[in-house]
Amino acid sequence: MAVMTDVTPALAREAWRLAEPLHAMIYFVPEAQERYDALGIPVTAGYFASRGGVFGPVGPGPVVATFYNFEPGLVARALPAVWEIASPAAALAARLDAAGAALTRGLGDAVKSPEVAEAAELARRAAESATAYAEGRPLFAAHAGLDWPDEPHLKLWHAITLLREFRGDGHVAALLVAGVTGLQSIVLHAASGQANGRFLRASRGWSRERWAAEVAVLQERGLIDGEELSESGRELRARLEADTDRLAVPAYQVLGSEGCERLAELTRPFSRTLVKAGFLAAAAPPRK
Repeated sequence: MAVMTDVTPALAREAWRLAEPLHAMIYFVPEAQERYDALGIPVTAGYFASRGGVFGPVGPGPVVATFYNFEPGLVARALPAVWEIASPAAALAARLDAAGAALTRGLGDAVKSPEVAEAAELARRAAESATAYAEGRPLFAAHAGLDWPDEPHLKLWHAITLLREFRGDGHVAALLVAGVTGLQSIVLHAASGQANGRFLRASRGWSRERWAAEVAVLQERGLIDGEELSESGRELRARLEADTDRLAVPAYQVLGSEGCERLAELTRPFSRTLVKAGFLAAAAPPRK
C-alpha cells in the first residue's frame, strides 16, 4: 500500500545533502586512521574493514558488490586478511569512536547543544522508519542491525550513516538499471567536472589502462565527448540523480516536509563548520 507523503525527491535530497558531511568526514579525519593504526589495520584496509565490517568477517565479494566502484583486487588485498588482525566488531567500534572524537574536535561545545540532540532525534526517526523499505538495500540493512549509540552526537552520526547507506543502495540500483558499471559510474562522475578523475581512479584502485578503456567504451556509447560529458551523458547523469532522489524519499516521508526542512536547518551550520575546517579535504576513499 502506498504511503501518502508531502516529501518530494528534491526535499529528500536537500535533507541528505546538508547532513551528509557529518557522516562523510569519517573517511577523511585523522582520528579514523589513528584508531585503525591502534588495531594494527593498514590504511586502505581500515576503510573496507570499518564499513564492510557490518557484513561480518567476509571476503571481498560482498564489499565489491555493494561498494560498487572499487577495483576488486584492491578490496581482495584487504579482505579477508584484515580479520586476522582485528574483528569486524573492533573495526566498527573504532570507526564509531573516531566519529565521536572528530565531531567533538570539529564542533566543540556545540556537540552537546540542544540542536544536535534535536537533529539526532529527527534523523533517527527517518533512519528507523526506513527499515520498512530495506528490500534490495544490503548496506543499509546491515548497518540498521547495529546498536544505537547513546550520546546525541553519536546518535546523529549513526542515523546519518544509515540514511547515507539507504540512499547509496538506491543509487547502485539506479546505476544497474541504466547499465552503468561501477568503474563507468566514476568515469562519468569525473567527466561531469564535479570530481577529480585522478583522485577517483587512484583511490578506487583502477589502473590508467582500465580507466582509459572505459572512457573509450563510454565514448562509443555517446556518453562522453573527448574528456567531457556529451549531451546524452549529461541527460543520463541527470536521470540517475533524479532516480536516486526518488528512491531515497521513503526514508524521509515519516518526517513530512516540515521535519525534513527542520533537519536540514539544524544540520546545515554543523556541516558547514566541518567543511570550512577541512574535515573533508584529506585524500581518503569515500564512496559517492
